[in-house]
Amino acid sequence: MRLLIVGTLKGQLTTATKIAMENGATVTHAEDLEQAMRVLRGGKGADLLLVDVALDIRDLVMRLEAEHIHAPIVACGITNDARAAVAAIHAGAKEYIPLPPDPELIAAVLAAVANDARELIYRDEAMAKVVKLAQQIAGSDASVMVTGESGTGKEVLARYVHTRSARAKRPFISINCAAIPEHLLESELFGHEKGAFTGAVARRIGKFEEATGGTLLLDEISEMDVRLQSKLLRAIQERVIDRVGGTKPVPVDIRIIATSNRNLADAVREGTFREDLLFRLNVVNLKIPPLRERPLDILELALHFVKKYAEANGVPVRPISADARRVLSTNRWQGNVRELENTMHRAVLMAQGDEIGPDAILTPDGDRLDLAKTPPAVAHATMAAEQVTRALVGRTVADVERDLILETLKHCLGNRTHAANILGISIRTLRNKLNEYSDGGIPITPAGTPGEYPRMPMVGA
Repeated sequence: MRLLIVGTLKGQLTTATKIAMENGATVTHAEDLEQAMRVLRGGKGADLLLVDVALDIRDLVMRLEAEHIHAPIVACGITNDARAAVAAIHAGAKEYIPLPPDPELIAAVLAAVANDARELIYRDEAMAKVVKLAQQIAGSDASVMVTGESGTGKEVLARYVHTRSARAKRPFISINCAAIPEHLLESELFGHEKGAFTGAVARRIGKFEEATGGTLLLDEISEMDVRLQSKLLRAIQERVIDRVGGTKPVPVDIRIIATSNRNLADAVREGTFREDLLFRLNVVNLKIPPLRERPLDILELALHFVKKYAEANGVPVRPISADARRVLSTNRWQGNVRELENTMHRAVLMAQGDEIGPDAILTPDGDRLDLAKTPPAVAHATMAAEQVTRALVGRTVADVERDLILETLKHCLGNRTHAANILGISIRTLRNKLNEYSDGGIPITPAGTPGEYPRMPMVGA
């Protein structure tokens, strides 16, 4: 993590610097706002700015916005002046820290703001295979494409690869290609010279140069404009970039990792993504399965998030009850790990008693996840699942799985697609299971009308 400290605060920031470095941060100093801006433009960059509260923080925020520099600000002061702290927050600072600094507080702020505390938590074999491949290729300089649905943890895996590479002690720079307007993305990537366009008040080093010696993560690269893709391809092939408005190429030494939640082969066919760029980026493809296809990870991650948010909110770490575990395991998690994390954060805050029960597993609207409105087929399948789980003791996992699949299929009138969606498995996996059961002489509910849910009897009919 790169920390830029702005100001002096009578020497108290020296102590903060030492604490930050002990927690793994690379620290740069700037005496005033002008020097801070020169540092940020010059390619050293910063993941976090620790700024003397006596400086004009609002002016700094406006300067950063004007030059499209994105870095959170934490204000700090040598007194517990509540008004100064509130003013700093209103001006745009994310947090206020009183000095002399508390080591644990500095460490917590660094971890929270820079989000460096993210861990790769997994237990399921499906994810273990992806991690094993990531470990095998981490030491190389090969370009990597990380694919998967939104929320599966693509950036976390990218950081995992970086930290196990020969570039681990060099910068890991991330840029979200979908979050930056098209006309600004080229400058963000390659930098610009003073006067290259309106608002270019000074030379600005781009992400490619900022990441020199390290790793550049191009997040959601599928959203990059085709015209810019050609410049990116040249940068990757020739290891040189051209700043906007520049007159000579600039050499760079970086490893590229890209992510996408779209099928880039489809994008190539649609003409929205260059095939030659895909070949350059996709030397190794780390495809993260959705959370519903790695069920053992659900409870492992849930327990991790319970501990994380219990500690963050100063509440006891409660165990997850058996009923709550069943709710978590049977949910489809369309938002994947991100959705599960938010759900467990809510559960930690809402839980009462000695355990986290189903009544604390809520949707964002505050409804119980297990009682949310569902189509009749889902309701029937849930009831069937509960009936099956009551008789688990003394039975093999294979027997329980078979009964659950067959009961769900029966209540879906044989509709394979609906049954697979409810079970949280792929249609291919379901068909393979059904073929296995059929070969063993077990009768299978024939396919019903596609798209049809079972009809529920009307009250009073």
